[in-house]
Amino acid sequence: MPATFTYQFDTPSFKGTTTINTGLFIDGDFVNPVENGTIDVINPTNGKVITTVAAGSPKDIDIAVAAAKKAYKAVWGLKTPGFERGKLLNKLADLLEANIEELAALESLNTGKTFTMSRTMDLPTAIAMLRYYAGWADKVQGKTLETTDQKFAYSRREPYGVVGQIIPWNFPLMILSWKIAATLATGNVVVLKPSEVTPLTALRVASLIKEAGFPPGVVNIVNGYGPTAGQAISEHLGVAKISFTGSMIVGRKVLKASAESNLKDVTLELGGKSPTVIFDDADLEQAIKWAAHGIFFNMGQACTAGSRIFVQEGIYDEFLQRFKGVAEFIDNATGDPFAAETQHGPQVSETQFNRVMGYINSGNEDGAKLLVGGERHGEDGFFIQPTIFTDVKKDMKIVTEEIFGPVGVVIKFKTEEEAIEAANDTIYGLAAHIFTQNLNRAIRVAHAVEAGSLFVNCSNAPDVTVPFGGYKQSGIGRDLGEYALDTYTQVKGVHINIGQKL
Repeated sequence: MPATFTYQFDTPSFKGTTTINTGLFIDGDFVNPVENGTIDVINPTNGKVITTVAAGSPKDIDIAVAAAKKAYKAVWGLKTPGFERGKLLNKLADLLEANIEELAALESLNTGKTFTMSRTMDLPTAIAMLRYYAGWADKVQGKTLETTDQKFAYSRREPYGVVGQIIPWNFPLMILSWKIAATLATGNVVVLKPSEVTPLTALRVASLIKEAGFPPGVVNIVNGYGPTAGQAISEHLGVAKISFTGSMIVGRKVLKASAESNLKDVTLELGGKSPTVIFDDADLEQAIKWAAHGIFFNMGQACTAGSRIFVQEGIYDEFLQRFKGVAEFIDNATGDPFAAETQHGPQVSETQFNRVMGYINSGNEDGAKLLVGGERHGEDGFFIQPTIFTDVKKDMKIVTEEIFGPVGVVIKFKTEEEAIEAANDTIYGLAAHIFTQNLNRAIRVAHAVEAGSLFVNCSNAPDVTVPFGGYKQSGIGRDLGEYALDTYTQVKGVHINIGQKL
């Protein structure tokens, strides 16, 4: 039997125990990997090993896909009515809600994000996601179609079958929830690989999936590394659809693997270099707070991070002065994720810490002006000061490349047209944030900016009911809202002859 891991939380925010089975969750049970691979899970606040979990190989993916396919044909798919699928999703939501403190603590332990954030945002969003798609499960409908009086024609929305899902480390539980909720609601079955960096909440949720009563094989969770387990999912001939959230580099590999195997349908959400555009007429106090949230939220580890901040010339100097103060305040509130006063935690891993520090060094070397931050915070763990550069050139790496850390650039602009052109000067197109009191301008700019999500007078504020996905190289397809039903179903047209004779 696979090992279990028990952790005793004794923090200002949460006191309690969590127990996790560290194996692979396949066909309704935790099992050991075929090749006995392991992964060390690291605490980002101190760099120490929390525990070791199983690492799946392509052989384990084969077993998981076989279990999923069997479940799809025998007990799920079109054999389980939508209202029954909805009941199970609601039951899983109930279990997450009943264990919300434990799950939030586990998420913070593994990722380094504050317990307050995990408890008040990540977990409630995950629960809401399950309930939202539980409501959709019996409303996945086709249409009757007008043709001729000699034919009855209609369309059906049918599941793909086995859906492979690969999720990132920045919002492990929340993105797991939004991936599986729409997938299961539409009648598909799942083989999911969590990030090797943050597998703990996925494993805990696996036990809740079993407790909720999902049939064995409907959801399979296989820990593993991207080049092995992730690649195996992408290439597998038994996987009909894949949904990936992560970097553009890996997304290209997923798409290539699909093209070279069975041309499986692919949904990709690949990050961004999102603009925040602040006009002279904005509510400056609110714009500063939202801009800080846009870039420092989750230590900058958000695909919609507002990392290019364009400020109109009339308020530029005042904005810089006050924005610097906010960054310094957040730096002073950096530390233990379980302390109530903490607002800023560590980067998720040493690899990510080194990557972000590399970009900071690049900004310094390229001649950008360091307004605030730019250093490691403290001596232990993977903490980085909130960092802002000014006086940048548009071809600098810190302006063009996704950093995925608490590092932003502030750029002055004069006119609305100039701001739109600069905002669109990127290979990415995931999100944008616009601050103005002028409704006409807000709508004009929102329509002109090339991005899948536009936030007006707010930032990093997605909603389960609203579609989410990217333009350009930020991805293919949409999650969330009713649009996810299209993502996880394929349309069949049915023609019935009611009078035509040859």
